[in-house]
Amino acid sequence: MSVALGNRFQGGKAFGLLKARQEKRLAEINREFLCDQKFSDEENLPEKLAAFKEKYMEFDLNNEGEIDLMSLKRMMEKLGVPKTHLEMKKMISEVTGGVSDTISYRDFVNMMLGKRSAVLKLVMMFEGKANESNPKPVGPPPERDIASLP
Repeated sequence: MSVALGNRFQGGKAFGLLKARQEKRLAEINREFLCDQKFSDEENLPEKLAAFKEKYMEFDLNNEGEIDLMSLKRMMEKLGVPKTHLEMKKMISEVTGGVSDTISYRDFVNMMLGKRSAVLKLVMMFEGKANESNPKPVGPPPERDIASLP
């Protein structure tokens, strides 16, 4: 992807252009899902697709449009559910149907909207529910005295 940008841009400018291109590609795929009759009965589909796009872009580390093994590893660690390489390969195979070693955005959305409960889908849904129920405290921690410490 960086070859396509040439040497005109470096650093943050090049990264911003890559992210903009990626967002445009994912938005096009989202439009395909919105027009697909198979998902017409899905409630809140535009909001779900926007959330899926944000999550996918967060974990597509190389901006190639695919989540590879290392990106999935970082995703699982960030979600607090570290997995072995073998478990992650099984997860990728489960999502892609054994066709690919990387998870494309289409595969990701199909998994999240699908009726099958893939391990990755369960982890992603759990992560979303956990964030809703336990908001992180903001500001400085409250003052404590010696007696209140465990």
